[in-house]
Amino acid sequence: MEQDKRSRTGVYYVARERYADFILTNTAAIVFHFTFRVKTDNDESKTTMCPKDFPEICLNDILKVGQLPAMPQTAVAILNISRDPTNGPAEYAQIIESDPGLTVQVLKFVNSSYFGFRNEISNVKQAISLVGTRTIKNFSLYTAVFSMIPNPQCGPFDLKKLWQDSLRRALFARRMGKVLGMKEAEEPFAAALLQDMAVPLLAKEAPDAYVKLFGARANSDAKVRLSRLEEHVFGWTHAEAAGIVARQWDLPEAFATLIEDHLQVERWSHHPDSEPGRLAVSLSALLPTTGDSNWAECQLFDKYYRKVKPTSAPAIQEVLQETDQEFADFAPIMKMSVPKVSLSDRYNAIETATPA
Repeated sequence: MEQDKRSRTGVYYVARERYADFILTNTAAIVFHFTFRVKTDNDESKTTMCPKDFPEICLNDILKVGQLPAMPQTAVAILNISRDPTNGPAEYAQIIESDPGLTVQVLKFVNSSYFGFRNEISNVKQAISLVGTRTIKNFSLYTAVFSMIPNPQCGPFDLKKLWQDSLRRALFARRMGKVLGMKEAEEPFAAALLQDMAVPLLAKEAPDAYVKLFGARANSDAKVRLSRLEEHVFGWTHAEAAGIVARQWDLPEAFATLIEDHLQVERWSHHPDSEPGRLAVSLSALLPTTGDSNWAECQLFDKYYRKVKPTSAPAIQEVLQETDQEFADFAPIMKMSVPKVSLSDRYNAIETATPA
């Protein structure tokens, strides 16, 4: 019964987003397969991915609290005081200054070219007053998460590229949130940054399964989403896993939901006014990865942007250019390199190649 459930879910996902290079076949055992083209140096062959070839994996079992890395106490304390809106810069500064490492990171962050303050900021309380408690809370959160996430040796998986992708999505989500009318878009930024945080955790706990998924995706010409492969073979996705992790770390429920719902762009595209944060995060999930040579979902991304953008919104090329520039400013803070090909260049290349 479970196998049938997973198979039917796989059918739903393929039917919802049509990929020309994916073929759905049915066997006598009523088990559905993904068959897709895989390019090699010498030829092109077909590979079949079937749920029965993968082990049954229960998310709650592999993401037990005892198996997850513990959130640093400083980050826990900051999250706790953030639940009380009466706490301000003084309360945040007291906690941050108890952690010398975080103090240095916060001051480096606030003094970066990303903010562009004319004079150097040397006081934590002043720094928080200038950029806001929410910005500092989220900076402390994703700094803590970055330090905890493992780097599994799992096929072609590359943690550095994952964080590059995550930062671009975060910067785009914040910009998109403002395009949609949000005055404060720090929550979409942080949620988009952490939307894929469960991937390395899952790869560490289920390496045999994920090396197959990573390998299949890397070698296929369709570049289908990892989440669709997960849904097909497991019946769940890393988005659901990230929601579980967020709640086990006692992150705010609204934040956990933003992360958990990042694959539901079709749903949130119908609510651009009431759910701009969720829409911004889910639209960011359609951006290409730095490891892909093509942007498989560019037309889908363009379609949804045109559908939800307000009349006065800038063209998508402008939004992507701003995202690229912000990445160049923000990357040194996170000790990241700038991708060789920018988002705007990728978009323009596809636009140029697409017949009018």
